[in-house]
Amino acid sequence: MSVQAPSPVGLRVETDVALITVDNPPVNVLSRAVRADLLAALRSTLADASVRAVVICCAGRTFIAGADVTEFGKTPEPPHLPEVTQVIEESSKPVVAALHGTALGGGFEIALASHYRIASRDAKVGLPEVKLGLMPGAGGTQRLPRLVGVAEALQWITTGNPVDATRALEQGAIDEIADGDLVQAALSSAHRLIEAGRPPRRTGQLHVPPADNAVFVEIESATRKKQRGLLAPQYCIDAVRAACTLSLAEGLKRERELFLELRASPQAAALRHAFLGEREVAKVPGLASDIAARAVKQVAVIGAGTMGGGIAMCFANAGFPVRLLEVDAQALERGLGFVRNNYAATAARGGLSQAEMDKRLSLISPTLSYADLAEVDLIVEAVFEDLDVKRKVFEQIDAVARPGAILATNTSYLDVSAIAEFTRRPQDVVGMHFFSPANVMRLLENVRANKTAPDVLVTVMKIGKAIGKVAVLVGDSDGFVGNRMLAQRNREAYFLLEEGATPRQVDKVLTDFGFAMGPFAVGDLAGLDIGWRNRKARAHLRKPGARDCNLLDKVCAMGRFGQKTGAGWYRYEKGSRVPIPDPAIEQLIIEHARQAGIAWRAIDDEEILQRCLYSMINEGAKILTERVAARPVDVDIVWLHGYGFPAWRGGPMFHADQLGLANVHAAILRFSDRFGPDFWTPAPLLAELASAKKGFYPSAVTAPAIIC
Repeated sequence: MSVQAPSPVGLRVETDVALITVDNPPVNVLSRAVRADLLAALRSTLADASVRAVVICCAGRTFIAGADVTEFGKTPEPPHLPEVTQVIEESSKPVVAALHGTALGGGFEIALASHYRIASRDAKVGLPEVKLGLMPGAGGTQRLPRLVGVAEALQWITTGNPVDATRALEQGAIDEIADGDLVQAALSSAHRLIEAGRPPRRTGQLHVPPADNAVFVEIESATRKKQRGLLAPQYCIDAVRAACTLSLAEGLKRERELFLELRASPQAAALRHAFLGEREVAKVPGLASDIAARAVKQVAVIGAGTMGGGIAMCFANAGFPVRLLEVDAQALERGLGFVRNNYAATAARGGLSQAEMDKRLSLISPTLSYADLAEVDLIVEAVFEDLDVKRKVFEQIDAVARPGAILATNTSYLDVSAIAEFTRRPQDVVGMHFFSPANVMRLLENVRANKTAPDVLVTVMKIGKAIGKVAVLVGDSDGFVGNRMLAQRNREAYFLLEEGATPRQVDKVLTDFGFAMGPFAVGDLAGLDIGWRNRKARAHLRKPGARDCNLLDKVCAMGRFGQKTGAGWYRYEKGSRVPIPDPAIEQLIIEHARQAGIAWRAIDDEEILQRCLYSMINEGAKILTERVAARPVDVDIVWLHGYGFPAWRGGPMFHADQLGLANVHAAILRFSDRFGPDFWTPAPLLAELASAKKGFYPSAVTAPAIIC
């Protein structure tokens, strides 16, 4: 005999007010069961002659926080949310929405359809659908402008940012803030509405305040700059424009048409993938769920340079006491100055109070002695990227660290397993590859060495979440996942220069694709001397006889290290970060190609994009074969959060599926015929999947020929 699951929606009547309570933990998402039971409860109260008003509230820590992500990508089952919101708005009895926590997406649309909205003071409301490549589809774009005006509604809907209760009250999105018991306050509001004897105030019957077309022009311009390449903001704007020109019924119809069209778009699929993938990477295959993490209460960071200081800030921001160690007093003071200046800049922008800034600074304790690290639980090394330097550091750490302390290296390329052998406790050594600037970038590549203990892996994944990072567990390989793929893209970018492209052309192709910056502008920003130093250190890894481009060596030999010297691949006016194409670089490239015997030719943008992207995708397939990454989603999340891959394309492996692996494979074979097999031999996994008409993801459908 099957046992029926309890309803996620409760209903009780207090005197003449029906109290409908959604209880679908943890965040009361609008699953099919919630929609169905909420609709049934509403219809029950409407049919009950003893009920004169309705209050909709939620149990737990929040009001309805949006859609059920487990239903993303599936065919929605009725009842659909517009049916629920329409029943609420058309109710002959006043409906009061009691909001606490976060009333977002469909939850806020339920509130907008209600006749009265009361919120706790700490509540936040919003329509964040745009961040998933979607738009409100249950009346949000039609009702919000009627309450807050067109300009304000456009701002809320196109950014997707939550709005606190105080501002929502000021703008008219809610009617009241309750400082005491929210449910009792909502019941009192319902009784006042009953006593007043007025009919329900239906949002849809309000007039949209007049708005000049300039409002739409301004928001369209802003979204093109800040949300470049995204479809959803424009769809949102079109829907709000419909609210200004159509009746409610026609506007709702237009909104739904736009919503369904957008929901079926590749961008929405990619952004859903990015959203869900961020959660998926936290679940590490092969790590038993019952492995207990080690306790981490105190942290140490070795190296007070830009990276070390940023890492120290990451931990201090999360409330961890941090020992920041340098062997030189002047270097230590410079590092502390870097930290203080970063915090001061954040405080000046209003992102941090003086008290919070002082608290975080107080958590960072400088030291010049390794002995001061004897009792900490996690030590993160962030020194110069040289194996001999790291050997000396880890030998000293090993001599003082307590048993069970986790010893982490922030190396970008070096062999973590080799570093572990510099200690007598390789099981406690792990890679924690932060990205610069560490206090800003969200990605953390946690690197499993050959002997890393499972509880160490569990701990660093947990720590990553605690300090606000998107932590991805990867294997120990040259460059791990992100830098290993980046090296392939950079190689092709250099080769393209030799063959006839310019730095500006290559960069523009990549920014048109969706990256914030192209590889040459990024190099200038980071400092070309860093890449040059790394190139020299890795010279022994080059395949004998394989093509190599030494243009970077020649640029750096001229003293052009990027923005910090006023010239790199581009030149920069004093005090400016705007890259300006430099004829001197083009002449250098022409002369270099002549000396190398490479004839310049016109290179079209499609070739540039394919060579830069497909080299990465092919390397990603090798990474998956070698189990350096456990799943395609791990590769995608690394690139989305560490390297600026456009989220609306889903990551390199997801994008490859959208293109069709057969198309990618065929292009790689063509490049192999043209340029040789050294760098263009298809990865076996890619060839296998392409032959089978499959994708990296099981649900992938191979596409017809698509221009990237």
